[in-house]
Amino acid sequence: MWVTKSFFLRLLGACAISTSLLPVRAAEKTDGIEWQPWSDAVFARAKAEKKLVLLDVVAVWCHWCHVMDDITYRDPAVVKLVREHYIAVRVDQDARPDISNRYEDYGWPATVVFDAAGKELAKRQGYLPPQPMAGMLQAFVDDPTPGPSVQAEPVIAPAEGTALTEAQRAGMREAFLGAYDAQLGGWGDVHKYLNWDALEYCLTEGANGDARVKEMARQTLTGGLRLIDPVWGGVYQYSTDGDWEHPHFEKIMPFQAENLRVFAMAATLRHEPQWLEPARKIHGYLRDFLLSPEGAFYVSQDADLVDGEHGGEYFVLDDAGRRARGVPRIDRHLYARENGLAITGLAALYAADGDDAVLVEARRAVEWVMARRALQGGGFRHDEQDAAGPYLADTLAMGRAFLALYTVTAERAWLGRAEEAAQFIEAKFRAPLGYATAVGTSGAPFDPKPQVDENIAFARLANLLHHLTGKDAWRQAAEHAMQYLASPVVVAQQGYGTSGILLADRELRTTPAHLTIVGHKDDAAAQALFRTALRGAPPSSRIEWLDVREGPLPHNDVPFLEMPRAAAFLCAGATCSLPMSAPEKLADKLARLAR
Repeated sequence: MWVTKSFFLRLLGACAISTSLLPVRAAEKTDGIEWQPWSDAVFARAKAEKKLVLLDVVAVWCHWCHVMDDITYRDPAVVKLVREHYIAVRVDQDARPDISNRYEDYGWPATVVFDAAGKELAKRQGYLPPQPMAGMLQAFVDDPTPGPSVQAEPVIAPAEGTALTEAQRAGMREAFLGAYDAQLGGWGDVHKYLNWDALEYCLTEGANGDARVKEMARQTLTGGLRLIDPVWGGVYQYSTDGDWEHPHFEKIMPFQAENLRVFAMAATLRHEPQWLEPARKIHGYLRDFLLSPEGAFYVSQDADLVDGEHGGEYFVLDDAGRRARGVPRIDRHLYARENGLAITGLAALYAADGDDAVLVEARRAVEWVMARRALQGGGFRHDEQDAAGPYLADTLAMGRAFLALYTVTAERAWLGRAEEAAQFIEAKFRAPLGYATAVGTSGAPFDPKPQVDENIAFARLANLLHHLTGKDAWRQAAEHAMQYLASPVVVAQQGYGTSGILLADRELRTTPAHLTIVGHKDDAAAQALFRTALRGAPPSSRIEWLDVREGPLPHNDVPFLEMPRAAAFLCAGATCSLPMSAPEKLADKLARLAR
């Protein structure tokens, strides 16, 4: 998934907020501050009134956003300065992926000051107490020139090739390994969380024989079990204090969906079914708390029952004790992006344990999104109505969901949908370097720029489409994204959070495992082989099911003939294994392939 270290940085220091920080309407007031939505009118008004612009980027579940709203933005000195000299703008970052991506390294809350022409004067991260806030606001009234927090953005030139260099690859791996906490697991020494790209990298490299990273995955997954709510299921966002014992209790869809996917992957790659238990607990939480009556999924649940009060005492209670006090608020927006992530996670769980009810949930969600969020040409809007966009994140998440559904069902319509989504991305979001995060940004004094995690995800999606369809255009799209990701400036900015780029680079340099089931789809023997393939194949494998009644496979590079009985073939290039008709033989072959 594209949501890796950079996504996590957006979320640090946040838990839950008051209803005053839900997506705002024009002229909403908070003790004298008139908050405006982000729009073209903001800077036109600022010019007309000779004022500055104050942008407050928040999250619906963000504890420190609530604290800042309750304390800083009610301070008389701050209120007076804002009312007299600023146009105040508030943005819910979940509702605006373009603004979220722009300021992902600064919060939440993130505080940005602009002059009337839209030039950034200050960018501040996290909670600002009243006195420093008032001092900053007054300083820019006195001297509206950029402060030290605003630095010129580095010029990013494309990489010379379409892959990492050997030196880059070695340096990134060294940084990744060097940042690992060998005592407690996880990366870094302040916050503990399940970085899903890092875990996928370790799981897949471990399956290929790297014992060191295999153990890193086991240790980190074991530590991450402490972030799963033992009562309701679902995964808490992260733990503070450098250990796994001090969780922040908010539950956000990207963390639910991607950790569901990673635990299911661990069960498959490690051949250790105990990892299905945490995956099922996350799924149970999604079903019981974030699933709407219509079948689509909500965005998040707050950590705090009472805004601003730490939830530690609440979350040690059992189900009855919690419900007697009430249930923390759920953000009931239905975004295409969050639903795409959930569908992909559900598909991974279905592949690992074969629960048909999970696949039914995934189908309901995808049908809801297609009916209510689809755009002409294969893309998707974010919400029922968007102030700007479309955003790359929504179509990308749905493209991944379609491809995941094709993998676990072999229904060719899903592959067609995935291609349509990728074509929309290619038509709307391709930039001179990589793929931009949005098509236009209403009210923004800057153009949308590429974002690392989204380009990782699209490179991987397009590359697998290339192998499934045989179309060179998808290989070229993957390489275009990779030229951005392999840029020395981009690589240097990632620090130890390089695992997603390493995954994309490896997949573009190698051919995925190619596994084909030949047999009628209503044949129980073929169905058993397909289920075995799903439970044993590595991630990003090319898994296909040829029922000759449907015609040739989309990429008919191996022209199989109808067999007298169902059989599985494992192919590499133009060479295929002998037919395997027994699921046990296929499972053994896949286990040996993994080793």
